[in-house]
Amino acid sequence: MTSAPLKGADLTQVGPLADGTGTAPTVRPSRPRRRGRSAPYWFLVPTLTLFAAFTVVPIGYAIWLSLHKVQVKGIGLGKGARQQVWNGLGNYTDVLKDSEFGHSVLRAFGYGLIVIPTMLGLALLFALMLDTPKARSAPFARLMIFLPYAVPGIIAALMWGFLYLPDVSPFYYLLDKFGLPQPDLFDGGNLYLSFANIAVWGGTGFNMIVIYTALRAIPPDIYEAARIDGATDLGIALKIKIPIVMPSLVLTFFFSVIATLQVFTEPMALKPLTNGLPSSWSPLMAIYDKAFLQSDIYGASATAVVLALATFVLSFTLLRISDRYTREDRA
Repeated sequence: MTSAPLKGADLTQVGPLADGTGTAPTVRPSRPRRRGRSAPYWFLVPTLTLFAAFTVVPIGYAIWLSLHKVQVKGIGLGKGARQQVWNGLGNYTDVLKDSEFGHSVLRAFGYGLIVIPTMLGLALLFALMLDTPKARSAPFARLMIFLPYAVPGIIAALMWGFLYLPDVSPFYYLLDKFGLPQPDLFDGGNLYLSFANIAVWGGTGFNMIVIYTALRAIPPDIYEAARIDGATDLGIALKIKIPIVMPSLVLTFFFSVIATLQVFTEPMALKPLTNGLPSSWSPLMAIYDKAFLQSDIYGASATAVVLALATFVLSFTLLRISDRYTREDRA
């Protein structure tokens, strides 16, 4: 009596049978099918397709535009009078020589010097306060601090913009009633404070949640051991909590730096409310002005590429510095 071979198995005849009449089959597992190996990659196809269509292709097209320019023949009228020609690095040279773009970068850095320390400092303070055992109504407080982040940036900018206007702002009404000075928040250096206030109001909640989540992940046994040794809440915060959540602080710092270089909503929304705001106040506003107001899409593409490269280099440098100090601390 013979048994049916196993389905999907590789049978090889080796060794004699007990009665000496033949050989016993040895079952070897079959190789996995190639279709099963490639299955995970098919699930990545939709994501990779969307990433290529909406990220890789636009970046490549912007780089391609930045290497060209429009050549005008004659007075620029008629068919073929305006042709797109190769310009090489000419647009990039113009960007580096553009003093207005340089001023916009300096204004963005000045804006960041106000926003980043204030926003991260408040986020860390709120997270430490909510993480204390004596904190009351912590869920409600977290919601109230995080709620401004849920407000769209354009709505927040318009709301604060009208609060800055002396004719409609209740703050100016109260200052006038009490005989206090009424500063012009749309003039000179006060513009930095006006923009920074909107950014801090909207971004503190998100950074607080990131830091607070890292604090909640710390084992309570560490706090108990510190209190047994006589540590106070302030000592625990300074010597235990802040060093442990330092990676989260570094992460929020990087996000804040990138957001500072890409500031656009606040100044663009407040520009119609004041005459003292140039159209190229920030780097992204300079790109918008060059692309849509000056109709220089090629120069705008080169400026965007320069800004993207500067952001990448700055982020990469800060990450390397942070990683080096983190390794030294661990050693």
